Amino acid sequence: MTRPPFPRALTAGLLATGLLLTGCGAEVEPAAGSKPDTVTVSNCGKDVTYARPERAVAYDVSGAEKMFALGLADRMRGYVMNKLGDPAIKGSPWRRDYKKVERLGTERITREIVVDADADWVLAGWNSGFSEERGVTPALLDKVGVDSYLHTETCWDYGDKSVDVPPLEALYTDLDNLGRIFGVEKRARELVTGLRGRVAALKKTWPQKGDPAKVFVYDSGTDQPFTAGRHAAPNDIITAAGGRNIFGGLDKGWTTVGWEPVIKARPEVIVIVDYADQPAAQKIAHLKSRPALKSVPAVKNNRFLVLSYGDVVSGPRNVAGAEKLGRYLRSAGR
Repeated sequence: MTRPPFPRALTAGLLATGLLLTGCGAEVEPAAGSKPDTVTVSNCGKDVTYARPERAVAYDVSGAEKMFALGLADRMRGYVMNKLGDPAIKGSPWRRDYKKVERLGTERITREIVVDADADWVLAGWNSGFSEERGVTPALLDKVGVDSYLHTETCWDYGDKSVDVPPLEALYTDLDNLGRIFGVEKRARELVTGLRGRVAALKKTWPQKGDPAKVFVYDSGTDQPFTAGRHAAPNDIITAAGGRNIFGGLDKGWTTVGWEPVIKARPEVIVIVDYADQPAAQKIAHLKSRPALKSVPAVKNNRFLVLSYGDVVSGPRNVAGAEKLGRYLRSAGR
């Protein structure tokens, strides 16, 4: 997920105590007292050591809900989220946490927001929060005394680009690492075990015969559709549901494509990403209005599934999104 589904906004907060994190295991260092004062984790291929955050800031649904799912709302200074994410908040299992934690901004995250909030740690994704062009990067934040952690899902497009973790595994990595960073390892293990178990149960519902159903993710766009490549969460959501992302071969996160490849791929189901800027019904109407799409099986058979923005960006709701899609595919005989 190099870019958020919102072609012009959001995605995951930045700033973390110690540089970057995400990645493999974490190594707890000795410290005075019953609990360690520092922890070392691997984030985007780099080992980072930092103190336990007390004033964390998260960007977008991805960052906020990973924190909330681990029971870390009281360790947060706040979150930043574009207004386009408001419907995702309303439908979130963590609505109470959103109300409890201060919203520090309704557009993109900036260094100014982080510094003014006196944050000590920030959680965001590369090119979906952190950005060279906008002057908010882990290196620049480090200069003002703020540590940061990058969502593992975005590591493929950061630095030496050697870390290439499938989206769902990237989610599990982040939850494990955040559990170690904040000292809630047991809760993180239980959460990840539960999510893995639900995915395993979902796979048992796959049809025994035939090729996986072809699925197209439509986020937005008229001249060119904005969709999900193999590095974006929907790719693994679709796979877990028993389908195949028609753009799963693209070495991209969220990206634009042409209409011709969509028509050629003949998707059987279209997943519509729902958020505030453009109602899902309006997006479906647009797809139906395009003459060249009328022969596409999904359009011809009226097979559209609406998923919340919160279901399709990297976060604990990804598994719920996969379950919804799985049920829809089974109902269509796929």
